[in-house]
Amino acid sequence: MPKTVITPPGTGTPIAPFSPGTLADGIVYVSGTLAFDKDNNVAFPDNAEAQTRQVLETIKSVIETAGGTMDDVTMNHIFLTDWSHYGAINKVYAEYFPGDKPARFCIQCGLVKPGFVVEIATIAHVGKS
Repeated sequence: MPKTVITPPGTGTPIAPFSPGTLADGIVYVSGTLAFDKDNNVAFPDNAEAQTRQVLETIKSVIETAGGTMDDVTMNHIFLTDWSHYGAINKVYAEYFPGDKPARFCIQCGLVKPGFVVEIATIAHVGKS
């Protein structure tokens, strides 16, 4: 099955060998997304609301570049460093998914750099490619 790499305009160079997203058979797979600034440093260190908003905006740009919308999201994988951020993450998350909610899971774990508090990976169905 052929796949298409999805890289929104203005996307910086990833810190590891991956693409922001891939589209295959109408499904967009968005890589685990963190709140990086333009220089690949942690944006908004330890600020759960600001990081969640930036992460979801980045995910939104990948999905829109692939021809979809946030309404096409079917699954989110959420990773957070501390359960104390859960409420703040959910507050912002609810703004991006106001109607029918996608399936999701949320686990606590370490992330790639200190200061990150949330990472989200996403699957969206945007139709046949």
